[in-house]
Amino acid sequence: MTNLEARVDSELELRLEQHRAELTGYCYRMLGSAFEAEDAVQETLVRAWRSFDRFEGRSALRSWLYSIATNVCLDMLAGRERRARPMDLGPAQTADAPLGATLPEATWILPIPDARVLPTDGDPAELAVARETIRLAFVAALQHLPPRQRAVLILREVLRWQATEVAELLDTSVASVNSALQRARATLAASDVSATDPSTPLDEADRALLDRYVDAFQRYDMESLTALLHEDATQSMPPYGLWLRGRADILRFWSGPGAGCRGSRLVPTVANGLPAFGQYRPSPAGGYEPWSLQVIRVAGGRIVEFSMFLDTDSLFPLFGLPARLEP
Repeated sequence: MTNLEARVDSELELRLEQHRAELTGYCYRMLGSAFEAEDAVQETLVRAWRSFDRFEGRSALRSWLYSIATNVCLDMLAGRERRARPMDLGPAQTADAPLGATLPEATWILPIPDARVLPTDGDPAELAVARETIRLAFVAALQHLPPRQRAVLILREVLRWQATEVAELLDTSVASVNSALQRARATLAASDVSATDPSTPLDEADRALLDRYVDAFQRYDMESLTALLHEDATQSMPPYGLWLRGRADILRFWSGPGAGCRGSRLVPTVANGLPAFGQYRPSPAGGYEPWSLQVIRVAGGRIVEFSMFLDTDSLFPLFGLPARLEP
């Protein structure tokens, strides 16, 4: 390879890589898994690299990449069950209900670090929409849509593409795009979520609430925690299907089956536009070992939802969390 060829390849790589974060966000909304989204984006960039000599500039590079990414995602979604959250699979149970068997990774909507999908700068309003549309409830609702409807809704409602652009990308008519969008909106409305729901950034009061939560949880002070949880708060724990509704049941679980969390330490991070914590439980060998990734939703001055993901072997490296904490 000549120096010129190497420089051209390097420039092409940079041009493709600058789209990685937004493509990852798109694929994550389509697939519901950070790991599958990264695989899809990698395959997209490989296909783009291999076929770039046939890209004649008839469309923008960004549009061409989205076309490839859409095809990759549609291939990955063909013939498989949708990912879900525990609350999509059955009713809430009580704190004394058995955990039951763990379900396969492919069952679940999985969290993703904000840094993998959100731009570091840009218009604040666009960033708010991007953050709102990676929240767990919204991504779970998307999975109820057939894959092509899902692509239409994300491209039109989240990314603000014109109907003509989406029609060209999907090789269909504008009328078909508009029809698919109408059906997708109706499905989301039945799930009581929307791509245009307002996203309220954490304020000082919310941050103070989270500080009190960390202090109370690390002390395992049930009385203090009672004041922080909303009366109708929910808790889920993939890969288990069991989920709880209500402050009383959550605290009863923490005092009973979950009592092994006593003495835990929390390390802050961010997931799906929400505050999150790597939870480490005391280890028999000393120090603290990974136990869960807690993703927390706050509203109205209370904690309203805990999503606790227990697959720490996969998730902690993804979020850059340490493998263990020393005393």
